[in-house]
Amino acid sequence: MKTTNRFENAVKKLYIAFHNDHLFPECSKQCAVGNICNNTDAWSNLSDSHGSLKLNYVGLVHQNLGRKFFGYSPLELLQIEVAFLKGCGYILPLHHSRRPDHPTSKETLFKGLCAVVAFLCKLDNIDDVMDYSQLFAFEHKEHKLALEI
Repeated sequence: MKTTNRFENAVKKLYIAFHNDHLFPECSKQCAVGNICNNTDAWSNLSDSHGSLKLNYVGLVHQNLGRKFFGYSPLELLQIEVAFLKGCGYILPLHHSRRPDHPTSKETLFKGLCAVVAFLCKLDNIDDVMDYSQLFAFEHKEHKLALEI
């Protein structure tokens, strides 16, 4: 499957963060977008609230100038973070939200990352690499997709 450089870079950073326990949803340096942005929180200046899709003045200026950060526009970064937080079970915006029972458990973080990867695929018009439903699809007692084993 053909992917984009920004997709590959983002997934690689998220993979490393997940396996090195450097992923924390409530920290703007260690959340999904914080990791994509090399563990900086500069992206958090694009909105007034963590988990919001509303760009503030700074975010709008960057968006309207066509600026990209690690390959993503300001609005795309906010959308990625919202996908992550919702996937982890947060109700947004973050500062008034209900938290998941175990926000840093591997299961919670994995659910958030699945949502992020699916969203990144959608942004780049890539088939969802997290969609495993085709593995179990069948027609007339025959498998639709053959696995190489």
